Amino acid sequence: MSKSLDRRQKKEIMKDALVENPSSQDDEITLPTGMFTLKELMAVLNTLPVDITFVDKDDRVRYFSEGKERIFTRTKSVLGRRVQDCHPPQSVDVVEKIVNSFREGKRDSVDFWINLKGRKIYIRYFAVRDKQSSYLGALEVTQDITEIRKLEGEKRLLDERD
Repeated sequence: MSKSLDRRQKKEIMKDALVENPSSQDDEITLPTGMFTLKELMAVLNTLPVDITFVDKDDRVRYFSEGKERIFTRTKSVLGRRVQDCHPPQSVDVVEKIVNSFREGKRDSVDFWINLKGRKIYIRYFAVRDKQSSYLGALEVTQDITEIRKLEGEKRLLDERD
């Protein structure tokens, strides 16, 4: 896409991007609030400063991001496996309780944090639901918050403190 789009071209792109129902065609994914190519979407998901893993409504691992510095290693062999089989035996009951609470609509999220190799790791689970509140699965978001916890005061955009 050219950097110097005229007003008409920009308006046409935005009109095409604002749709009620998501769709995909060729390698373009159109969502209600914009659009991506598959290449762009993969890059965005892998650029997020968090690790994400999606588990579907049947408790099967369907996706994980491939960021540069994953906290918990994931190999493609986990894809399709039951999420319960991806955790150590001592935590399977907890995983089961979390997933069931999401499935039953009792909870929408669960947060916890651990110390790992001198780092503070924040782990969050979210129920993924459609517009009708039907359970679609769970999203695990893991982030190293060690440096974030050290922030004080404020740093405004364009501050030259780096």
